[in-house]
Amino acid sequence: MSEQREIVVGETEDGHDVTLPVIEILTGRGFATGKSGSGKSNTASVVAEELLEAGYPLLVVDTDGEYYGLKEEYEMLHAGADEECDIQIGPEHAEQMASIALEENVPVILDVSGYLDEDVADELLRETARQLFVKEKKLKKPFLLVVEEVHEYIPEGGGVGETGKMLIKIGKRGRKHGLGILGISQRPADVKKDFITQANWLVWHRLTWDNDTKVVGRIIDSEYAERVSELDDGQAYVQTDWTDVGVRKVQFRRKRTFDAGATPGLDDFERPELKSVSDALVGDLQEISERKQKEESRVERLEAELEKRDSRIEDLKDELASARDVSDAARQMAEALSEPETVQSQLPGSNEELRRLHDEVVSLEDERDELRAKLAERDDEIADLESQLADREERIETLEGELEWLRQSFREPEPEPETDESGANAESTEILQAGGDELEFGYTPVDDGSAADGREGELVVADEQQSLEELLETPGVRESVERAAADSRCSEATAREVIAVLVREGPLRTDAVAARVDRSAVAVQSLLSELRTEAILDRPDERTYAVGDDVLSALAIDDERA
Repeated sequence: MSEQREIVVGETEDGHDVTLPVIEILTGRGFATGKSGSGKSNTASVVAEELLEAGYPLLVVDTDGEYYGLKEEYEMLHAGADEECDIQIGPEHAEQMASIALEENVPVILDVSGYLDEDVADELLRETARQLFVKEKKLKKPFLLVVEEVHEYIPEGGGVGETGKMLIKIGKRGRKHGLGILGISQRPADVKKDFITQANWLVWHRLTWDNDTKVVGRIIDSEYAERVSELDDGQAYVQTDWTDVGVRKVQFRRKRTFDAGATPGLDDFERPELKSVSDALVGDLQEISERKQKEESRVERLEAELEKRDSRIEDLKDELASARDVSDAARQMAEALSEPETVQSQLPGSNEELRRLHDEVVSLEDERDELRAKLAERDDEIADLESQLADREERIETLEGELEWLRQSFREPEPEPETDESGANAESTEILQAGGDELEFGYTPVDDGSAADGREGELVVADEQQSLEELLETPGVRESVERAAADSRCSEATAREVIAVLVREGPLRTDAVAARVDRSAVAVQSLLSELRTEAILDRPDERTYAVGDDVLSALAIDDERA
């Protein structure tokens, strides 16, 4: 697949087409937001239409049953709980759904809107996402997972469940395997901010609530927090980190296919004829459902039989107790009467009847215990399989960590620095300066010497760059920088460059840092946030970042310059 392939999604205010690169959409991390009716779902459908038109499959997690209109033009598998779906599925179909989407190139609408039990829908999404991630480790095939109402799975305020953790894992690690994700929500304030800040393409449709517009101000700029409430339907501010263009105002085109998510009106409308996937594909999925139904029926029969046997045992015990009571009464009567023939006429054959009842009780109890043992063995087998799966996943994670460690261990060593005729390090002539031109004598003024107190400008010695590099190589600092880079959109080299910029120039805004390291503001913002989490940076005010006091103290740099 050509990485230059692009799709047209709308146009700018001056009438120029707006295009998005296919490879970035399929493998990247996207976030689209806007209040109800502003056009966010239309935008997601436009992206889906263009990808389907170009022949690229995807999987849409539909929480409101509004994407089946895509089947008007494209052969897609519509799977869910409703009878209108091509096939009714459950969590047991998750692996087959991932195989259909990735290996058989069949686009899928995973409709979770019809499940009465939310836990079933949650498990279905979680297991399908897990299977996509596992299979993509081997296939490395560009593929997009679209998730509506993403705030329900990765909320900002509440705890993140197992499904949310799986989606976050795809957002952080899916790109290197070819698996991208597009999260959609009408309330950005309710979405975990780590997911938004790590996105490399964002679409902001109209927002009016203060909490939501504040998110726009934090991610883009305060001026856009006011502008975003004035957007018309279908208009949006678009940010991407693969272009030098900052924020673009885009009018997205209307979707071509039937709008199943439109608000119902008084006028009647005719639903278009929808395309369906092959009967063979649906048949394969139906076999899974039938096997599960047979298994459930078999378990129900065993449980019913067990209940029936338990009931029969209780009845026989009651009969046995009653017979024993009669026998005891007869025995007492025999003791009281002096005529033995009277006793014999009261309870003929009582001992044989008691033995028969006792033997039947023992036999039924044995059958009951056997049934219980079968059910217990089945539970043990299921638990054993789940344990093996967990062990295998843990082993995979361990091996990936060992592989990364080996890669770090076997990196080629950096070349020895060149020296000049005097034997000094040639690179040591580079000056960590606060301003002005470099001086070959090894230092440069921090200011022009016109300080209010009349003191001369402070000097920065030439080997401070070497001190910074040595500090960044200390074990504690090095690991913090590596973690920050790994959890952001920037490399470790960019992280080191950002720290050096902030050491020599002091507190800077995000856009200023991005300009100095030649990276997008979105990518740099994610790095600055992670460096702050690792205690490398501080934030003096709302939009400014600076090197932490501990780092500056280690470098012995004057607080005036810091």
